[in-house]
Amino acid sequence: MGSTINADIRLMGRDKVDLRDWNSTYCYFKDSKPDSVVHTAARVGGLGANLNYMGEFFYDNMLINLNVIEAARRINVNKVLSFMSTCIFPDDVDYPITEDMLHNGEPHYSNYGYAYAKRMLDVQSRAYNQQYGVQAKDNSVVFGTKYTSVIPTNIYGPNDNFELENSHVVPALIHKCYVAKRDKTPLVIWGSGKPLREFVYSEDVGRITQYLLEHYDSPDPLIISTGQEHSIEELVIAVADAMDFKGPIIYDYNKPDGQYKKTTSNERLMAVLPPDFKFTPLKEGIKQTVNWFSENYETCRK
Repeated sequence: MGSTINADIRLMGRDKVDLRDWNSTYCYFKDSKPDSVVHTAARVGGLGANLNYMGEFFYDNMLINLNVIEAARRINVNKVLSFMSTCIFPDDVDYPITEDMLHNGEPHYSNYGYAYAKRMLDVQSRAYNQQYGVQAKDNSVVFGTKYTSVIPTNIYGPNDNFELENSHVVPALIHKCYVAKRDKTPLVIWGSGKPLREFVYSEDVGRITQYLLEHYDSPDPLIISTGQEHSIEELVIAVADAMDFKGPIIYDYNKPDGQYKKTTSNERLMAVLPPDFKFTPLKEGIKQTVNWFSENYETCRK
């Protein structure tokens, strides 16, 4: 799946605009005049952050999403691809999870503030397409707003947020392992290590995003998943091996595990992507991410 986009790509970071503020968001969009928008902005965090800041996660993410989508519409952006998360799916669900199950029940109690706010990206995109886009018989948008969303599993890779307290499982674990190796202390893991998760390498997500911007106009969301599950224990071993960590690994059973599994189906995605698309294997992606973090420890987000 080769690269065909030849475009001026602008990264909108929090240092440039506060997306929770409508005036700042609209002015930035009006000045930059994007043709397409990949909306990945969010207030995110791991299990502890979601439990401790439930209300803030809901409020901030609602503001961000409402402002970004509305600002894009007002300046006539044709294509918006918004990122949700697999944690938005119902807690009580049959596996594997498919896109059609998105609104079929309550999300897990541990992150329902964040989850409900992110679900609204699908609702807002569909509502805008219905009012501001012209749809064909197959429900694709012919012209006007072509707003849709993707639902990636756990994204990881270089340039991630590696904060120990407020980052996702892979970057937090990499940082913890680095510190444990440096300080010659045990590597302590929250929970039992038994929960199952799906991980997707950031560069794979980038290639998929580019392809969907060019070739996907349906309002129906797509799950971005490798189709493979790994236990947290498998992830810990992969990180420890990549970091060459030889110390003890301790599982703290007094800490919560979170949702046990979130098994997804990537059938719809694979039907859209070219048949030769391949995902980066977990061990390879973890090794590349660990190497990047170790080389950029002094300057990366941590």
